[in-house]
Amino acid sequence: MVVKIIIDEFILKSKVYFNKQSIQLLKQIKGSKAFIVSDSIIEKLGYLQMIIDYLNEAKISSTVYTGVRPDPDSKVLEEGLKPYMQSGADVLISIGGGSAIDTAKGILYFANILGSLAGTETKKPLFIAIPSTSGTGSEVTDFSVITYEGKKICIVDDFITPDIAILDSTLIQHVPQRVAVDTGIDVLVHAIEAYVSVKATDFTDALAEKAIKLIFENLEKLCKDVTDSDARDRVLNASCMAGMAFTNTGLGINHSLAHALGATFHISHGRSNALVLSTVMEFNSDLCGSADGYAAEKYSKLASILQLPARTLREGTCNFISAVNNLKKALGVEDNIQSLGIDHVEFESALEQMAETATHDKCTPTNPRQPSREDLIRVYRKSY
Repeated sequence: MVVKIIIDEFILKSKVYFNKQSIQLLKQIKGSKAFIVSDSIIEKLGYLQMIIDYLNEAKISSTVYTGVRPDPDSKVLEEGLKPYMQSGADVLISIGGGSAIDTAKGILYFANILGSLAGTETKKPLFIAIPSTSGTGSEVTDFSVITYEGKKICIVDDFITPDIAILDSTLIQHVPQRVAVDTGIDVLVHAIEAYVSVKATDFTDALAEKAIKLIFENLEKLCKDVTDSDARDRVLNASCMAGMAFTNTGLGINHSLAHALGATFHISHGRSNALVLSTVMEFNSDLCGSADGYAAEKYSKLASILQLPARTLREGTCNFISAVNNLKKALGVEDNIQSLGIDHVEFESALEQMAETATHDKCTPTNPRQPSREDLIRVYRKSY
């Protein structure tokens, strides 16, 4: 008899530097030429020049690309790829929100592919990611989301994982309140999906649990007062912890559905995640059925961690979902998709294609309950 041995793993490839003014680490890095990926907002705020100045102290010259736009597409990558390959950079730095980091990852990914096709070995530059929002956790993940022909495509490759993540909460003090809400909810969804993923382990659970607790304790405070530096630190740390968790576990259909919904109706990623979150948890836990499976057990445990009643799996699951809904309400998140002014007829006409796209999304396989296309349509409809 052959016994199948299951060996789990936990990988963390990025060095993480954190706390206020940690960005000054750039004065100490080694290299000769840096390619910086950012956007015009970061430039206007003066952070871009600050980075260039720090690099100058390290005797590193800089080439800058500030063409990043929200939901970066193949055109943005093409615009950035040419100057990157011409720069001869041995240091790649991205500063900004998830779009900036995803753009840098996409540039790195396709530069590697082009090098392989040309038969030349591509040496990865020192890749430093500096988030200016608390949301994606992209500074420590091997994920990048790129829009291609109106669809959001997930690139997953170890090669694009940043080598260094710098978490300096002074860089997020100018984030608008709505962006703080959207990105904060994204952190919560990352942590919840990592926690119930079929690839979750004790190591990822520890990170996801802490991230969820930090979000419940600090996100509302941050969104009410962005000058609360302690809350800024905690939410930014939570974002990174959730990223560490899901880069090891994968995500789930919450992200699959949000990718398709956001791309179709031009809704921000965090808001798209928020709009389907409660319905996804109801589906995963089979709340309309037995509510006694793996996902219900994990949601119930999260309720206990938040000190909510969880005498049964159903009670714990319901109370955790209620806590999430209460947090969303306190943050001013809409109750449903219709609240955004999306026409019902238009929504219905898009359902089949959105569900088909979500079915094949790279986040779907690690969901705790595998859905049919009809299941995904039902989740969309209930969220509408």
